[in-house]
Amino acid sequence: MRRYGLSLLLLVAVGGFICLEGTPISSAKPAKKGKLLYMTLTKGYHHESVELSKQIVKELGEKSGAFETTVTEDCAAFTKDNLKNYDAVMFNTTGELPMSDEQKKDFIDFVRGGHGFIGVHSATDTFYMWGEFGELIGGYFNGHPWHQMVTVEVADPSSPIVGFLGKSFQINDEIYQVSDFQAKDSHVLLRLDPSSVDLKKEGVMHRYYGWPICWTRPFGKGRVYYNGLGHDDWVWKDQRYQDMLLKGIQWAMGLTK
Repeated sequence: MRRYGLSLLLLVAVGGFICLEGTPISSAKPAKKGKLLYMTLTKGYHHESVELSKQIVKELGEKSGAFETTVTEDCAAFTKDNLKNYDAVMFNTTGELPMSDEQKKDFIDFVRGGHGFIGVHSATDTFYMWGEFGELIGGYFNGHPWHQMVTVEVADPSSPIVGFLGKSFQINDEIYQVSDFQAKDSHVLLRLDPSSVDLKKEGVMHRYYGWPICWTRPFGKGRVYYNGLGHDDWVWKDQRYQDMLLKGIQWAMGLTK
């Protein structure tokens, strides 16, 4: 007992905490708090859920303490100097946004240089005329034949972003089809279970990669996370969706592995 007591005393650190077998008992420095620029400008169809999404995204960052959110609909925010203030950009957008060529370059360079990009739902319904954006996000919206209760397969149960959902789950949402999907270098996390929908419905497109819903992908040194769910308010209020979004944002920011 005396030898143990002496050993324990020797482990007292000058900094004011005790280490036992190399593990500090006190809390370490708080993790870095990220900064998110959330773009919600729509030049095509405007989803009613965009307004609620602003509140949800801000609350996710505040309650978790993981990040601070700046919401904008101003393309002037996409300059090299301003983007230096952020760790990631998030899109909930549609149509051809009025970005100048210089703003587009600064945005692409920002992500390629090692920052994050998060796209939700209609982000794939954006910038059809700008091919580099398609390469960034990984594909384009190509119709939504199903808006109903569907079964979603968890393609990678080992992923910390979606693994908590189990092998599959059901959700009532609008399901996007994806064209020009960058399957080779995208890591699919969620996909539609085709047995849960009518595949003979008008407008259904059959492709070798099926119907991916959520994925991650590299872009230069940057990280891209896309989640195609989120058409309706009730999806944004769903705790499962919020958890996926929080984990995806943190991953894209490089705050988690």
